[in-house]
Amino acid sequence: MAAGLDAGGGRRATVVFGPLDEVLREPGITDVAVTCEGRIWVDRGDGMEERAMPIGFRSPRIVRDYAVQLCAQLGRRLDDSRPIADAATPDGIRVHAVIEPLVEQGAALSIRFPDRVPSDLPTLCGSGMFPETWMTLLRRLVDARATMLITGGTGTGKTTLLKALLSACDAGERIVSVEEIRELGAIDHGNHVSLVAREANVEGAGAVGLPDLVKATLRMRPDRVVLGECRGEEIADLLRALNSGHHGGMATLHADGVDRVPARLTTLGLLAGLRPEALAMLAWGAFDAVLHLERPHGMRRLAQIGVLEVDDDGRLVGRALCEWDGVGPAAYHAGWPAFAERWDVPLAGGGVSPAPCLPERRR
Repeated sequence: MAAGLDAGGGRRATVVFGPLDEVLREPGITDVAVTCEGRIWVDRGDGMEERAMPIGFRSPRIVRDYAVQLCAQLGRRLDDSRPIADAATPDGIRVHAVIEPLVEQGAALSIRFPDRVPSDLPTLCGSGMFPETWMTLLRRLVDARATMLITGGTGTGKTTLLKALLSACDAGERIVSVEEIRELGAIDHGNHVSLVAREANVEGAGAVGLPDLVKATLRMRPDRVVLGECRGEEIADLLRALNSGHHGGMATLHADGVDRVPARLTTLGLLAGLRPEALAMLAWGAFDAVLHLERPHGMRRLAQIGVLEVDDDGRLVGRALCEWDGVGPAAYHAGWPAFAERWDVPLAGGGVSPAPCLPERRR
């Protein structure tokens, strides 16, 4: 299997997957894993199942050699001095590999696929990711240049939803995205610059991290600053950017729910030297909406839409304004009427449940 995008003078960069070629071509597969001894497992959205391949991996040494060669194609070192590699093809196939002695033998290889069909909001709605009644809200958030934080666990569809929201942006807007591993490079938008972090070379020089790239976006005349995933000290530079007049930005974050986002942000802020009180005020002013995704029983869904607030004690609080279980109608809570009015969307959900009264958000 060859994967890639046109590069430079029209030549097409390719990645050859060799023994995994057959399984990687199958529709519906989201993940492929190869164990240290060479067993192959695939996920079609319902959990892992083992696959027997005509041409498989006959020994741990073959698995290791394959992982090293695959990462080399993607410009990543994988050897005794650097036994972990994380890489991606230009069209967003992610490859993660770990070799011995960090694993018991051979190598452990994980491959994750982006959606085979380009994502847009109508497609995701039709697949059951969110109820049709939320389509108007999501479009309005994009059109009104709301700044959104997309949260969820691994494989819940954070990047998929991010791509769909970006595809709904006006064609004239300039989007500058920052990622550790390139996944957004292939979004269909004419004025998009995709920045990706760079590891140090063999001499330990030349590294360019996410904080440097986030700073660089502000000099590139962005209409929207997008951070593929908040995972470290770059959160401080992102929050400063979003509080300096750069509206309409988007980012993803690993979190268990809207109410758990403050703890996650606070932890990342401490890595950047931000006191919790300072981070609370920056996050309150940065994000207009939190979109939380879940994946129960393999079905990805937008489970919560909420906001970040600061309580009377100066602590950051995450509050879900509406929730959906993937089956029945969405449930709406206190705070939803004001949120719906702010973004000029139809008021839904008649009755609401009580929630603590928080200070009015300043913008």
